[in-house]
Amino acid sequence: MAFSSTITAKSVFGDKVMSFGTYTNGTAGDTGGNVDTGLKTCEHFQIQPKGSSVIATQSVVNETFPLAGSAITIVTSDDEDGYWSAIGWD
Repeated sequence: MAFSSTITAKSVFGDKVMSFGTYTNGTAGDTGGNVDTGLKTCEHFQIQPKGSSVIATQSVVNETFPLAGSAITIVTSDDEDGYWSAIGWD
């Protein structure tokens, strides 16, 4: 199984939209991929690894903001899963 992301919720705050979701690295050796935020333009994106142990390397967002489009590339530790949130326009 490869990297995947899922939108779990969307909220409107005035003229901004915030989407939330999860990401999953499918098997050992997966170290990130593209998160689909569902936004037309993203101006802020944040990731939070989940798990019970400390991650060896910091996960990073590999983009410059604001970003037109919904695909945000992230680089994670090997086999890391987690949560994400994005703010922008729908």
